[in-house]
Amino acid sequence: MNSKEKERIKKKLLKEKDEILKKLSEFRNEGKEIEPGIAQDMVDKAESSYTKEFLFELSDTERKLLIQIDNALKKIERDDFGICEMCQKEISIKRLSAVPWTPYCIKCQEKQEKKISQ
Repeated sequence: MNSKEKERIKKKLLKEKDEILKKLSEFRNEGKEIEPGIAQDMVDKAESSYTKEFLFELSDTERKLLIQIDNALKKIERDDFGICEMCQKEISIKRLSAVPWTPYCIKCQEKQEKKISQ
């Protein structure tokens, strides 16, 4: 992978990271807005609880993605970006363009998914 491609992917990663941080901030603010009031009935409390749980799950997913993005950015700095963590082969530029934070080539990703589903 040449330096121009790495720079393009780095910009994409930084943009995605910025968007995630904005979403997390919005989720945090929405969670604060859903504080239970004094006169809530059981249905309102259940709905409020479900909404808070949903927002926390979303933010957990976003946090995991943020960690993957940070790991990819570190790899770019160390100059070992684009190498599969499993087989140590180069990850295709097509895959990295689509999912720049991926730690695995497509074959190893499929192996990981099969292990998880079993």
